[in-house]
Amino acid sequence: MWYNNILETIGNTPLVRLNKITKDVKATVLAKIETVNPGNSIKDRMALQMIEDAEREGLLKPGGTIIEGTSGNTGMGLAIAAVIKGYKCIFTTTDKQSKEKTDALRAFGAEVIVCPTNVEPEDPRSYYSVSSRLQKEVPNAWKANQYDNLSNSKANYEQTGPEIWEQTEGKITHLIVGVGTGGTISGAGRYLKEKNPDIKVWGIDTYGSVFKKYKETGIFDKDEIYPYITEGIGEDFLPQNVDFSVIDHFEKVTDKDAALMTREIARKEGIFAGNSTGASIAGLLQMKEHLKEDDLVVVIVHDHGTRYLAKMYNEDWLRERGFLKDEKLTAKSILSRRERQEIVTIDADKTVLEAINTIKTLNISQIPVTQHGKIAGKITESDILSSLLENPSMKSAGVHEVMTKPFPFVDLNTSIDKISLLINKENTAVIVEDELGRLEIITQFDIINAMAI
Repeated sequence: MWYNNILETIGNTPLVRLNKITKDVKATVLAKIETVNPGNSIKDRMALQMIEDAEREGLLKPGGTIIEGTSGNTGMGLAIAAVIKGYKCIFTTTDKQSKEKTDALRAFGAEVIVCPTNVEPEDPRSYYSVSSRLQKEVPNAWKANQYDNLSNSKANYEQTGPEIWEQTEGKITHLIVGVGTGGTISGAGRYLKEKNPDIKVWGIDTYGSVFKKYKETGIFDKDEIYPYITEGIGEDFLPQNVDFSVIDHFEKVTDKDAALMTREIARKEGIFAGNSTGASIAGLLQMKEHLKEDDLVVVIVHDHGTRYLAKMYNEDWLRERGFLKDEKLTAKSILSRRERQEIVTIDADKTVLEAINTIKTLNISQIPVTQHGKIAGKITESDILSSLLENPSMKSAGVHEVMTKPFPFVDLNTSIDKISLLINKENTAVIVEDELGRLEIITQFDIINAMAI
């Protein structure tokens, strides 16, 4: 048996039991592995549905251009379908999204425009507004509008919901889904509730999103809105695809808990999932007291971990945000294992001879160079030697004539691994700002000394 094209492989994704990560949960927990779709996410389902519905309605014509504001997954589904069906794609996204997502979209020939995250949806710079403007400006264009296009929910009503019902033989008691556009939870949830009104549908929200409060109070509270890191869930507006009547409860999960749980799923279950899945599992564990032994819970694994390699799966990224604190040495712990050392600098207008005397007097090998009070470069013994061998009269020249690029700056949470990579022939040290805002220098000797203690 074979398929006529890659689009025919969308759907019929497996259910896999979770074991280690849910060992303290009384219920049986199954993960719906949507990462096996060709675009590695559940959004392949609704992307194809939106395109086919638009074709039937005459909204998307041959040779047309698909416009969409997307965090990456819907764009991937649209881009794959566009390749097969012969459409062009222009996507707008936010600077919050991982680089892997935008690179993946471009790999399929899509044009991607990155817009600022921290602006109102109606702001002309937002990725919503830019996509709407492009729809008007680009000839023969159609905007998918995944948030308000009900083909999104329809795809999950006709596909995801029935698959879950059949795979669990109608025994499902709870559905847990991260809520972004709302299409997955509303479509699949509505189908399942039609089959059994007692099924509980729980939505996972994030702090900085409006969903939970709106569900509980009916109030759209702009004070609930603030920037957050978690990708793929939460919104600062109410998409038409979010059917609040289907969702029984919203559970908020912190950025930190979502990020760390994303990693745990891979390490404990061997499932390489994305950030919204981490939020969903963290939310499940927060609600475990509401589950019984005979309950059967299905959690959607929305997308693949490869799109988060530079973020949730990167230890330095986690440390920079204070999410990860382990025994591995960091810039902070290296500094704590030695006495405070006042950083010595030299002004760019000083002479090379003055730099030589400073190095000689203090028995050091390199000095950061300042200009107008800010670090602008560095001068090392090798820099001076190279200059003097080429021209002995350079002793009277200004330091700015022989200085090289400044030492790299690192964060207090930067790991020893990253610091070691930064220290090389060109950079014999790094600079770090301590908790009091004072600059300190870390050399290779400091790393060796910290490791020896």
